Amino acid sequence: MQKLRNLTLAVLIFFVLLSVYKHRDHWLGQLGDELPSLPGRTVTLHTVTAPDVAYASRQGPVSYAQAVRAAAPAVVSIYTKQTTRLTNPWSNDPFFQRFYGPQDQGSEQHQSLGSGLIVSPDGYILTNNHVVSGADSIVVALADGRETQAQIVGTDPDTDIAVLHIRMSNLPVANLRLDSTLQVGDVVLAIGNPFGIGQTVTQGIVSALGRQGLGLNTYEDFIQTDAAINPGNSGGALIDALGNVIGINSAIYSRSGGNMGIGFAIPISLAKDIMTDLIKNGHVVRGWLGIELAAPSTSPLEASSPQQPVQINSVLRGGPADQAGLLPGDQIVSINQQPLASIQQAMHTIAAFKPGSHVVFSIRRDHDTLDRSAIIGERPAPSEQPQP
Repeated sequence: MQKLRNLTLAVLIFFVLLSVYKHRDHWLGQLGDELPSLPGRTVTLHTVTAPDVAYASRQGPVSYAQAVRAAAPAVVSIYTKQTTRLTNPWSNDPFFQRFYGPQDQGSEQHQSLGSGLIVSPDGYILTNNHVVSGADSIVVALADGRETQAQIVGTDPDTDIAVLHIRMSNLPVANLRLDSTLQVGDVVLAIGNPFGIGQTVTQGIVSALGRQGLGLNTYEDFIQTDAAINPGNSGGALIDALGNVIGINSAIYSRSGGNMGIGFAIPISLAKDIMTDLIKNGHVVRGWLGIELAAPSTSPLEASSPQQPVQINSVLRGGPADQAGLLPGDQIVSINQQPLASIQQAMHTIAAFKPGSHVVFSIRRDHDTLDRSAIIGERPAPSEQPQP
């Protein structure tokens, strides 16, 4: 009986040892990180190795090369020349002309540079108005080395957008991201020709959306980014991590003239709408009331409210607002039941209406809330009437 018990025990020990031997790698792998290093003992650590990635399709945090390859060919450099006539304060003086006769005052030529974006195989290019304003000649240089003269299709100083046209075949065209899913924190890349050194890519994130009230343009709805934007980048592309264009680089905030990590781009959806109007009409069609707006004086409590009325400072006699019975001092609370939060929002809302539209304004006059119906007019050219 004792022998049988000993034999059974021996068999059990054998199978336990056999099981330990067969699963030694699994148990050591689980405990390996906690095992101390002992002299004369080899410990195998089982770690997870990253798979071998095909870096031809790099993107995201590893590389943005694919995004750049998708967008960069459509980003062009723009070189402009402007001739200005030199003036002499004495040249028109009759006494001076009597003794010296008419004088050739001469001229001076100025050159500047910027960037642009090919958005159509037909040769249409988006850029900034300030890049081509006043130019006598415009040369567009493509990333593949080709160059050609460009003509201005139209400009919109109110948003700092200009549309050029070139005649050239086999043009690279940018992909435009027109949705509204962009978020603060998204990775973005700026492509342009800073300081004329050649096409350059810088990287950053979306710092803010819907920046307004900066005093740069009449109508503002900027994407703010910390991607480096420098002189020469104006008119270039701001793209997402997949190479889709989300904005047109336009301006920077700087105390030195160089990049300080605060740059602004015009949303591509807005730029495309402006471009469509310029190509179709030669100018941008906007709604207009003929009023001057200002923020009303408010208490600190009212100023902290997310929805604030905007005040009418003046009304153009005979304009749409005057005909609707709006008066200086009226505070516009809402437009077509849409509450207003800022002057910029009011200006954008009014401009978005087609001329001839019937619009209801909810206003606060003294202590009363009134509704007034107005027929929207067409906004004159900026030099004629700068008010909304």
